Amino acid sequence: MSSESAITAAETPAANGHGEAHSTATFKALMLGSIGVVYGDIGTSPLYALREAVVAAAGGEGGVTVHAVLGVVSLILWALIVVVTLKYVVILLRADNNGEGGTLALMALAQRVATKGAGAIVLLGIISGALFYGDAVITPALSVLSAIEGIKLVTSTFDPYVVPLTVVILVVLFAVQSRGTARVAAFFGPVMCVWFAVIAIAALPQIVRHPEVLYALNPILAVSFMLHHGVIGFITLGAVFLAVTGAEALYADLGHFGKRPIQTAWLFIVLPSLALNYLGQGALLIGNPQGIENPFFLMFPDWALIPMVALATLATVIASQAVITGAYSLTRQAIQLGLLPRFEIRHTSEAHSGQIYMPRINRFLFIAVIVLVLMFRSSSALASAYGISVTGTMVVTAMMGFVVIWRVWRWSPVAAAALVAPFLFLDITFLAANLLKVFEGGWVPLALGGAMIVVMYTWRRGSRLLFEKSRKLEFPLADLVAMLEKRPPQRVSGTAVFLTSDPVSAPTALMHSLKHYKVLHEKNVILTIETAPTPRIDPSERVRMEQLTETFSKVTLKFGFMEQPNVPKTLAIARKLGWQFDIMSTSFFLSRRALKPAAHSGMPSWQDHLFIALSRSSNDATDYFQIPTGRVVEVGTQVTI
Repeated sequence: MSSESAITAAETPAANGHGEAHSTATFKALMLGSIGVVYGDIGTSPLYALREAVVAAAGGEGGVTVHAVLGVVSLILWALIVVVTLKYVVILLRADNNGEGGTLALMALAQRVATKGAGAIVLLGIISGALFYGDAVITPALSVLSAIEGIKLVTSTFDPYVVPLTVVILVVLFAVQSRGTARVAAFFGPVMCVWFAVIAIAALPQIVRHPEVLYALNPILAVSFMLHHGVIGFITLGAVFLAVTGAEALYADLGHFGKRPIQTAWLFIVLPSLALNYLGQGALLIGNPQGIENPFFLMFPDWALIPMVALATLATVIASQAVITGAYSLTRQAIQLGLLPRFEIRHTSEAHSGQIYMPRINRFLFIAVIVLVLMFRSSSALASAYGISVTGTMVVTAMMGFVVIWRVWRWSPVAAAALVAPFLFLDITFLAANLLKVFEGGWVPLALGGAMIVVMYTWRRGSRLLFEKSRKLEFPLADLVAMLEKRPPQRVSGTAVFLTSDPVSAPTALMHSLKHYKVLHEKNVILTIETAPTPRIDPSERVRMEQLTETFSKVTLKFGFMEQPNVPKTLAIARKLGWQFDIMSTSFFLSRRALKPAAHSGMPSWQDHLFIALSRSSNDATDYFQIPTGRVVEVGTQVTI
């Protein structure tokens, strides 16, 4: 998924998603960055993907046979070509939302053009976003565990230390998140380039020894394997999917690197390296069926095992880092799109706005990852839990992609369906194959995703009900201003800024201020903060001012769903529009609502209580909008929901 730990969209012309404007040097830097961040997950799949798929296929062959090996290698190669290359690299990278990619960016784009069914599109976005958290938990656990397991090949003495060592590495990985990823990000690209070069070179001697493995390049072999193996072929397909997990990252990181660097890196470096490695592992198994224990590490000579375990560990940590920072990015988008309550967001870089750290999300991921490692204890056991969340996301992406191709690209619905249908069929087939693993561990991402779906849906539904209820109780702003102009109360010097989500009604904080203090400031600003359905907003569209009277004005601040709102910094722009903004003579009035469950609500009682709990856990608006705490006055109100 998306990683914020490399070059951000603001730094480069590639942020437009088309990547045509940058110099050769910048293009190379972007390509190197994409190799380190975008391809960490899919690049470390050879550690376990082919092994698990051949083990599944061998169940119907009575052992590891040449036929089973060639069928599996062919399935993996063509999954990489059809799913990753055609669906993501060729088609979906063109479906950008002002240069940004990813499921929530696609949801916002599809929602913007949908005249009907906008609610269904939001539901699809909620499902895909929720399922990503399942992927974000399993990827670090599976990747690091599979890398450390290579130690067992050196000597079985290390066997008891695999799980403890994995836990130690994961503890360190999550502990350093608060320091930001800028320093280590510079090493991501070069390390992953070394990784791809090494896994490709190691495969060549095996392919030379058993060139018959090249028959796997024939797609007929993959189709034939599926047709002749029934249920076993279907089960094998679920394991084959492990080779393409991480494909969503291609699309999600579009805004950070641009289309062309990601495409070039895939076509000329990543895909050839992965293809050679899978062919090499297949060749090794043709010559030595007993090598199924760990075909990846057995391609290397004994003297290279320890260095390879170290390199694999480094590569899997990079893959995990990309997913963790991707979870931060997705959460921030979800908050801005109104799918989650406000969480604390810390910026870890003064230069790059995309580099953020979210303590609560970090804690949640850390606990879940450690629990998974201790529960499953091996990459083979954990592999059965992998895939369901990713395939679910891919199905949703294909469905929203259809809406975008039809409504945004203005294709006929028949042509759009003809383009998307084969990929959707393949994604659904992969999902069905992975669902066979529900009882073996696949329930983990489903349970996690289901919980997140309930949370997101409850927050969105509850927020809407609360807004509607509050609006009925509030006084129209225009009427209040007219009354105050006719009979003005006592004035005090300075400026009062009243934050509200509804600019039509008088803010609760203003009403309570008049009721209790019976005074009004010389200048009063009704401030509304909007989130646009685009990732970023042009600075010229950031501030909109409307003078109501001499003492009252309305200001609307607009932010993209990828941006972090900073109210004082943005209000400084208002000076150009005539407002003499001085932070030291300005008071910000916010209403803090204490929610109580109502006897008759639009939601079930349990959902009411969940919404209230989420509301209480929400981060303070003062911190979220970066308003100086010394300039804030909070007014408490009680509302039933």
